[in-house]
Amino acid sequence: MSDVTDEKHSTEEAKGIFGRIGLFYRQVLAELRKVVWPTRKQLTTYTAVVLVFVGFIIAVVSILDTALTKLVFWIFG
Repeated sequence: MSDVTDEKHSTEEAKGIFGRIGLFYRQVLAELRKVVWPTRKQLTTYTAVVLVFVGFIIAVVSILDTALTKLVFWIFG
């Protein structure tokens, strides 16, 4: 088992920094080719859902902020 790790380590050292960087980018591109990209319709739907959700959360936080502000001013006012 240690022979395998020693062999791998020695080949990485032999490649040098630029070889390792090149290997990294080749692996990144290979992984990006595996990605299933959404269609335009799916992307539009996902974007709309996110915007509606964010708008809803903003409304909830704003209402809670206003209510707590009035409560604090009523108590300490």
